Amino acid sequence: MIYFTHAIAQVFFFFSLFLTVKNEDQSFKFVDSFAERDSINYEPINKSQKVIHILVALCDNKYQGIVPVPKAIGNGQDPKNNLYWGCAYGVKTYFKKSANWKLITTELLDSIKMERLVFKHVSQESYVVADAYNGKYIKECTIDFLKSCSGQLKETITVGNKVLGINGNSNLLGYIGHDGLMDFTIDEEIKNIDKNKRDCIILACYSKSFFSSFIGKTNANPLVWTTGLMAPEAYTIHDAINQYCNGGSESVIIEAAARAYAKYQKCSEKSAKRLLVAGW
Repeated sequence: MIYFTHAIAQVFFFFSLFLTVKNEDQSFKFVDSFAERDSINYEPINKSQKVIHILVALCDNKYQGIVPVPKAIGNGQDPKNNLYWGCAYGVKTYFKKSANWKLITTELLDSIKMERLVFKHVSQESYVVADAYNGKYIKECTIDFLKSCSGQLKETITVGNKVLGINGNSNLLGYIGHDGLMDFTIDEEIKNIDKNKRDCIILACYSKSFFSSFIGKTNANPLVWTTGLMAPEAYTIHDAINQYCNGGSESVIIEAAARAYAKYQKCSEKSAKRLLVAGW
């Protein structure tokens, strides 16, 4: 009886302690199931800021079905010198030189996502998070992009005192790289799970043709994608994002993207507008 009474007292003690902690911190919530934990993760994160998350499949002569580029810039395991990352018009170098964006963090992740950069807009609460995927894992990059568009993949990161929602928690998703859907199929189910409509930009050859069946299932809104062969370099998404952060309309965003592409590819804006299109 003494042991039974002691056990009851312990139960009441820990229950009282739980109530005390809960009252002192109203943000505390006890999660007793994976389903409830998932529902908490679906709460909107970026209420006071815009977050653009760009997934870059590094150019890779060995593991991708591309027309080979010079060896030094076509090594998908070397972000520093890669065509889509470290070269002059790669995401890392181009955004670092931008007057609109300031690099605030650099992080080496793992053998698949090799490097992550976070840029902050110089005059707005807008952030660009860019991930460099090992070119060997272009399929994983493509799946992560699609699952982010659908809300199946959601993450957060902490930068200083800011919590930023990335992947499916971001406001705009971007993909840059070879169109791997020309080379492989995706058997995993891609479907929207939260009824949210996210904006996306897909800079890859013939991306409208090859991505459309998946993007339709994600419920995402394609702000910029392509109708033909193209060079998926950073200036296009950079100028599109600038207009997006300024609250520009779909037509203003596509105009900025086409103008940048025409400038650097030395083609007419009319040709660039036929290549870079919005919507369905």
